Amino acid sequence: MPHLSVHVLESDLVGREAALIEKLTDAVVAVYGEWARSIAVVQLIGLPPDRWGIGGIAAQAPSPSVTFGIREAAFSRPDADEIIARLISGVTDAIVEVFGERVRAGVTVELVGTPAGRTGIGGVVVAS
Repeated sequence: MPHLSVHVLESDLVGREAALIEKLTDAVVAVYGEWARSIAVVQLIGLPPDRWGIGGIAAQAPSPSVTFGIREAAFSRPDADEIIARLISGVTDAIVEVFGERVRAGVTVELVGTPAGRTGIGGVVVAS
């Protein structure tokens, strides 16, 4: 299942939660198809400004950072480069739509692959 964890300053996030969840889910669906909507997970993690540092000092206005968990097999597909590019572009565009163009240059999207059999739901290993 696509799983997005988004780190953003709490002060930037307040009041934008629903829009961000919607736009990020739409970005996932644009790549995977409508079937993915019901299984796309978005977790928003709001941080106070003194808990986000860049270069050894508190960040003044960091752009959101996204960790996007997907199945490792996606990286081996013949169309992997296209899928990766579309996911990164779509997620970045969704964030910019919610927070504005000022964040685009700093938005980080990290795709993290999970091997088959390394995820569990409800205490049961998911095999595929």
